Amino acid sequence: MTEWFGLKKSTPAPVELGFEFTIVHSPRRRSISIEIRKAQVVIRAPMGAPQSLLMNFLYEKAAWVRAKIHEQQQTLATQPEPRRYAQGSQIPFMGETLTLVLGRGSRAAIARVDQNLHLILSPRSRMGDDAQIRQLLSRWYQQQALNILTHKTTQLTQTMGLMCTQVSIKATRSKWGHCTSRGAIQYNWQILLAPEAIVDYLVAHEVSHLRHHNHSADFWALVARACPTFKADRAWLKAEGAHLSL
Repeated sequence: MTEWFGLKKSTPAPVELGFEFTIVHSPRRRSISIEIRKAQVVIRAPMGAPQSLLMNFLYEKAAWVRAKIHEQQQTLATQPEPRRYAQGSQIPFMGETLTLVLGRGSRAAIARVDQNLHLILSPRSRMGDDAQIRQLLSRWYQQQALNILTHKTTQLTQTMGLMCTQVSIKATRSKWGHCTSRGAIQYNWQILLAPEAIVDYLVAHEVSHLRHHNHSADFWALVARACPTFKADRAWLKAEGAHLSL
């Protein structure tokens, strides 16, 4: 369905484009952009942007849009079913396999003991067992990610003579990491579901952006010095990244 200036119309998009889209106007926006998530296309534009301008922009980007839609459709088709948790369920953690041990107590809690992850579920919670388990696991992984990724980032920046102003974590499916021009690095905490070598590659990638805010040959050369196996690690993350979720 196409949306023209805030009004949705049932008229399909031009056939030659090969995809449908939605147009969203914003009074604060100063430029036109295309956003593609879960194979759905959204055109974001300033208020009052002429329809002809938007369509010309869309036609210029049509081949790229179709390629991204196809790529995301393939990813969506191969995404695994949501994990189901129960006593004895196993989950990955940086190349290890942790086994869930469930119990009940007055307060919800979680703690790792060797290769077991002990979860205490509270009868006082308004959430069901599965929701409690997911919440406990999510919080535990996020805390582990912040500690581990901060440590790895600090070690690598010191080795490479670079400066990182802040390390933070976030759950996002669009990026595994992001480095700002001010030297702050953000990681997707679900990277801890991958083997440690992949975690190290991601850290090397983002830390290298502290010196090169691009993907130039110099950037990849710096990544290679920090992570000699980056090509294989990068290929693994591209192929398996969609499966890294709790």
